[in-house]
Amino acid sequence: MQNYISEALSGKRISAKGFAVADKNAKFKPYDFSRHALGEKDILIEILFAGICHSDVHSAKSEWHEGIYPMVPGHEIAGRVIAVGSQVSKFKVGDYAGVGCMVNSCGECEACKKSQEQFCMNGKTTFTYDCKDSFHNNEPTYGGYSNNIVVHEHFAVCVPSDAPLEKVAPLLCAGITTYSPLKFSQIKAGDKVGVAGFGGLGSMAVKYAVKMGAEVYVFARNDKKKEEALKMGAKALYTSTKPSEVKERFDLIISTIPTAYKVSEYIDLLKYGGELAIVGLPPAEVMPQISIDTLVFKAGKKVYGSLIGGMKETQEMLDFSLQHKIYPETEIITADKIDEAYDNLTSGKAKFRYVIDMKKSFS
Repeated sequence: MQNYISEALSGKRISAKGFAVADKNAKFKPYDFSRHALGEKDILIEILFAGICHSDVHSAKSEWHEGIYPMVPGHEIAGRVIAVGSQVSKFKVGDYAGVGCMVNSCGECEACKKSQEQFCMNGKTTFTYDCKDSFHNNEPTYGGYSNNIVVHEHFAVCVPSDAPLEKVAPLLCAGITTYSPLKFSQIKAGDKVGVAGFGGLGSMAVKYAVKMGAEVYVFARNDKKKEEALKMGAKALYTSTKPSEVKERFDLIISTIPTAYKVSEYIDLLKYGGELAIVGLPPAEVMPQISIDTLVFKAGKKVYGSLIGGMKETQEMLDFSLQHKIYPETEIITADKIDEAYDNLTSGKAKFRYVIDMKKSFS
């Protein structure tokens, strides 16, 4: 660690070690690389925990678009600040910090000024991995399956010193991805909320909606997780979307489904004026479609997509989660188990969220 701290303080590129795939069919292997030099407003974080998101699987396997290889995935990052740039005011050495799905944006457009940096109108949103960094000579970004990361202080969230870092890490994607549509749809006590898909994202959506006072129902492929859903506060778990079998009609349904499904079946279950928020993104080859006639003949309902959340809302989500002790169900692994975790996520065997202990992975 001392080596890359000295590199940061001397203005050099920063050495890093991670775990990467060489192509969409490859297994994970150790990978040495370097990160850009520490800027005036940048912080250097020693990564302690990195969550595994289903998006990592899609990206590593080029299921959305052709990936940038070698690829070091990971956008659920929690760690300790070990060096700061000369103009940093938000963090000091020794603080804990988290990094989510993006590491930069223009900061000047209307979207950025409204803290919707993920929708940067100048096309400068820089994602944490598998992205060309226009702020640093278009070099590829590398994610959290590594020992360190350099990031502008604006794109790191403050984490209290007593927070459980292994549970904070997955909040930086799974948390904000499900918290944001609940806030956007202004869910309040007494509203009926359906959660379609009950994996890492779905379980977080249930927990947040329950805490907000909603009456929550889960839709899943089977009833294997029924007991877990009920323990989290769900009223019921359905394995069918047939209106004749599901008596409730919903103010909001959040779809976290990462595979093929019929969107119209969930639109049928909305109240008049109800909303369907889509956060799950299946592979391109099986991406669900909605026909125009579906929207016309099922009128009076809204369908929208939701992409993570801005930095202000991400900090709000983290503070809310810590205050109410809302955390993901996690299984801690070391990096030699990443391939197995990917297989389990793809096959549906994964119970909830895998989190990599990066310190142990390099020991």
